[in-house]
Amino acid sequence: MHDAKTADPKSTDARATRAARVIIVDDSAIVRQVLQTQLSRQPGVEVVASAADPFAAREKILALKPDCVILDIEMPRMDGLTFLKKLMKFHPVPTIICSSITPKGCTLALECLEAGAFEVVSKPGGNFSVGDVASRLGELVRAAVHAPRPAPSATPMPPMPAASTVATISAVNALTPLKPKNLPTAFRPGISDKLIAIGTSTGGTEALREVLTALPVDVPPIVMVQHMPEGFTKAFADRLDRLCKIAVKEAEDGDALVAGRALLAPGNRHMRIVRDGSGSANKWIVRVADGPRVLRHKPSVEVLFESCAQYAGARALGIIMTGMGNDGATGLLSMRKAGAITVGQDEASCVVYGMPREAALCGAVQIVSPLDRIAKAITDFTAGALAAHAA
Repeated sequence: MHDAKTADPKSTDARATRAARVIIVDDSAIVRQVLQTQLSRQPGVEVVASAADPFAAREKILALKPDCVILDIEMPRMDGLTFLKKLMKFHPVPTIICSSITPKGCTLALECLEAGAFEVVSKPGGNFSVGDVASRLGELVRAAVHAPRPAPSATPMPPMPAASTVATISAVNALTPLKPKNLPTAFRPGISDKLIAIGTSTGGTEALREVLTALPVDVPPIVMVQHMPEGFTKAFADRLDRLCKIAVKEAEDGDALVAGRALLAPGNRHMRIVRDGSGSANKWIVRVADGPRVLRHKPSVEVLFESCAQYAGARALGIIMTGMGNDGATGLLSMRKAGAITVGQDEASCVVYGMPREAALCGAVQIVSPLDRIAKAITDFTAGALAAHAA
């Protein structure tokens, strides 16, 4: 989680003036070698060590004090999730999860984000080339150097337990079962004349969870882009669906926008809204399709926001939250020019204040809001009470 934020300004300044020092933890010698070779070519990144498992990683982390750790999940002796929880408690360091796209890997990667991981990246393969993954990791490592760090426990990080006593992944998961959603029987999702569009990236999985779990079921339809690899978005949407009062699903081409439901753009696909063909200006569906990356992303927040400006106009609420880069900034400006109300997450509550900052700098943001007030902004918008607060 990213709520306890403390940082030593002197140590932050020191990290900013040198290359970011990285330790790679993966049980595959080939993966370690490939990542080390590729990351060493990234500007501002230095790989100082690698480790085959968390037991070896612990000693190297304590000795070398890296700025960032790149961590696999499924490893022998101790899994990455168990190790991450220990690391975040006793020796917090920004940790990027590098995971295979499997149903098990996607689910565990989301649990790592909840436990405090900085971001999740897919291992090379399929749609993700070695160069693409290395470039993404380089960006994240450089951003992680500047990220606020939670305060460590006063107790030093203990020695690793014997492998026979390490909790298995299945045992850890069994401790925190997800509760099925229990929707009020009086509510029946229907068409709404309003629309909410949300864009986010690094830090966004936990930010979205905080916002969406606070919403009542009677809200306008929601469309969302969260920068995540293909495969992870389905697991993320399913998890949110179980946690939230509203329904949440990974969008499919032709899905209708209905009140009480949020649609998440699938990884490696763009999502747009269009009118549903019935002639009504207040009925929308989503179009999900392949295409070139926009502002280096697919799905792109920019693509979603531009379509909302075109087809929803003043009936929309646009929200841009934590994330690196500038994806969505000019799209949010288009929404504002079309009459939508626009909200940007404030710097203090962002894991990375990149996308909201760029949106604010170009004049796209009307309302600056801390994360814990964004759900209230949505309910105010639903009730027609938000416009008076817009600048």
